[in-house]
Amino acid sequence: MPLDIRFGADDLLRIRFAVSPLCETHEAVRMLRRTDRHGYHLPWLRRMRAAVAGLDLSALWLFIPSPPPGYTPDFLGQPPQVPGASFEEELARLRATDPALAHAEMTKSLAGRPKDARSPLARAMLADPAWAVRELAEATARAWEALLAPDWPRLRALLEAEIAYRSRQLATGGLHRLFADLHPRLSWDRGTLTVHTRTDFQQMQDLDGRGVLLLPSVFVWPDVVSAFEPPWQPTVVYPARGIGALWSRPRPDGTLARLLGAGRAAVLTALEGPDSTTALAHRLGLAPSSVSAHLSVLRDAGLLASRREGHQVLYERTPLGIALAAGADDTQISSPAAPNTARPSRPSRSARP
Repeated sequence: MPLDIRFGADDLLRIRFAVSPLCETHEAVRMLRRTDRHGYHLPWLRRMRAAVAGLDLSALWLFIPSPPPGYTPDFLGQPPQVPGASFEEELARLRATDPALAHAEMTKSLAGRPKDARSPLARAMLADPAWAVRELAEATARAWEALLAPDWPRLRALLEAEIAYRSRQLATGGLHRLFADLHPRLSWDRGTLTVHTRTDFQQMQDLDGRGVLLLPSVFVWPDVVSAFEPPWQPTVVYPARGIGALWSRPRPDGTLARLLGAGRAAVLTALEGPDSTTALAHRLGLAPSSVSAHLSVLRDAGLLASRREGHQVLYERTPLGIALAAGADDTQISSPAAPNTARPSRPSRSARP
């Protein structure tokens, strides 16, 4: 049955995006035990086996039910206050949790799991919630260092590109365009965002001027998660585009060129940020007309997005384009030959109902 989220006039002015390394850490921890939804993340899971073998995550697993349903204490993944908050900033807020609040939320989390609630660890944490907060913060820090920190620049780039892409959709086509392909379980109609859930009853949430936070995620895939209780602003966590190729190993020489063609592969990997046709043509030593044709094909394939600024059109990679380019052996990609020019190569690094 669906969850209907109803927007008022004020809510339309309070839509924001953010990235949360803390929430992403907890979703990665959940993914370790989600045998029903590994899919795209299998290469990452295989790579993490050695790190996980020596990692004590028992405190986190006690309060991060996997698979859902189940309640995860809100203090574990507090809502991001600013779009670019660091993991350290978010962890500091977790460490500052009021023990009384932690006790109430841990009790709620364990209420539907009597076997877990009777475990020695659960009893110890409920008996000393201040110690429990410290243990959960330390476990989160260990999980971050082992599971996410080495890959975070790549993950952050994908998530920030997702936000840029969706922000342009919102600016150019409003909420109807934004929600049209955000996730198959989301739909928008006449001021109501519907989340198609797996529950047996219909739910209704009025935003009442609070707006909504859209939180793209790598590890929440393939689900959509919603949160409404304080301290959360009403939030929808959804899978970012481009995760299908995120964990791909570097391809052997020429594979991306064989997939896309040498010219389009060179354009895709050379595009590091918003760039014009003229700038790319100069960088690659190609005719502007050739670069323009390649850009059009890549945009139509969903690998690039474009926007007009003044008299020029700027292009940048979508999350899908970032993931595809990140999997390429960039040093092996070069532009096709052009008359009287060199052939430079340019390294480039850049998704629970």
